[in-house]
Amino acid sequence: FDGHYSSLIGAPTNVSAFTNDAGYLTSEVDGSVTNEIQALSISNDTIYLSNGGFVKLPAVFDGHYSSLIGAPTNVSAFTNDAGYLTSEVDGSVTNEIQTLSLSGNDLTISGTGGNTVTLPAADGSETKVIAGTNVTVTGAGTTASPYVVNATGATTLTIGQSYQGGIIFWLDATGQHGLIAATADQSTGIHWYNGTSRYTGATGDGLYAGSMNTAIIVATQMADNQTGNFAAKVCADYSVTVDGVTYGDWYLPSKYELNLLYNQRVAVGGFASDYYWSSTDGDNDSAWQQDFVSGYQDGIVKAYPNYVRAIRAF
Repeated sequence: FDGHYSSLIGAPTNVSAFTNDAGYLTSEVDGSVTNEIQALSISNDTIYLSNGGFVKLPAVFDGHYSSLIGAPTNVSAFTNDAGYLTSEVDGSVTNEIQTLSLSGNDLTISGTGGNTVTLPAADGSETKVIAGTNVTVTGAGTTASPYVVNATGATTLTIGQSYQGGIIFWLDATGQHGLIAATADQSTGIHWYNGTSRYTGATGDGLYAGSMNTAIIVATQMADNQTGNFAAKVCADYSVTVDGVTYGDWYLPSKYELNLLYNQRVAVGGFASDYYWSSTDGDNDSAWQQDFVSGYQDGIVKAYPNYVRAIRAF
């Protein structure tokens, strides 16, 4: 290719070769080639054209409530309160404010009335103790404080009252402790010894002494006959269950306790007009007994078959 237009293959027709304008513009229609050129300038939100025309641009939101489209009605425009509160009902905006203070178990409210709430003392345990005037809580291993100790008043106990598996026949000065007799005889005729006359050393004679006497007699005389039975043993073996509680700490009364029982024989009831064994030993051959007709006490041979009534302390 030599660079000449005429050397092109398929070259377009040269305009200069047209014999007419074939409908094309050949001159400026309005006689000016510059009057379509416009100079632009902008001021705020308006673009101005040099021929006097202008275009107003959309305004950017200026942050004023009044510039919002579809803005809600200003509250100040309400003509009435439409049922809403417009003032403090009781005239004070502070009287509903309460100050709480805690002193010990008392929570105090400072407002009108000065109410005080006493809180239960607790350490997490839910132990409730309902007892008499003297309440003692003891234990080992874990320390716990009951959240309620309710002293409902001492229980009134009386002679002849059914209590803890038997019948009360003696009360101490507090009226809360004493001696209970079984409701019936444990034997209508049993010997004191276990087949061999011996001195056991069970000489206790006083309040609650029968418990130790009974333990000594049983331990000493069981060596004589492992299968034998005797007055102290039938008492030690006795037990009774009342309201789901089993009472098994019964014993043969001492000479002193047996006389207390004799004095309340009518209140207790169920006694025979005969002799009853005590647990107080006399010597190798005899032990103390009591006549429940006359009240007379004396020693008699241990082989004699007497009545037996067990007692227990509470």
